[in-house]
Amino acid sequence: MRPLRYAINVTLDGCCHHEAGLPPDEESMRYWTAQMQRADALLFGRVTYEMMESAWRQPATGVWPSWMGESEIPFAETIDRAQKHVVSSTLSGVDWNAELVQGDLGQAVQRLKEEPGEGLFVGGVTLPLALANLGLIDEYEFVVQPVLAGHGPTLLAGLSDRIQLELVDRQEFTSGAVSLRYRPTLVTA
Repeated sequence: MRPLRYAINVTLDGCCHHEAGLPPDEESMRYWTAQMQRADALLFGRVTYEMMESAWRQPATGVWPSWMGESEIPFAETIDRAQKHVVSSTLSGVDWNAELVQGDLGQAVQRLKEEPGEGLFVGGVTLPLALANLGLIDEYEFVVQPVLAGHGPTLLAGLSDRIQLELVDRQEFTSGAVSLRYRPTLVTA
């Protein structure tokens, strides 16, 4: 069974808005590229899918936009060619190497996890909350940014039950950000 990994940038005060943390630098882009390469497929909700597609889909010209720095191109290439699964009740179709996830969310994601491979990667805010509430996330990775945002969506706001985690890895960045990787632990009474 391939694990479902949730990864996101988050500020010290828990904000997980994509613009709240530090701007990407070469080190963070290398890191996120490597994380994307660990996944057989990406799992997105509609909002994250549309946001990622607008930023990272290769233009029909084959030329990356001028705003994209050299360190961002490997990430763009990795996410552009990745298989994607999109959870949406409003989209009638998707492209960009993607397919819609339909039916019961828990059953559909469980089927994706049962496929052979190294892992699934989920990002965003709303979908990961639903998956955490269903107990389907096998690994949580938070890249904690040395920023206090003071506003914005917060990490897993609305979680129905506490999830106890065990630290399995950490990595410090020269920017002061820290990647913390956790797995849920079984809590005995």
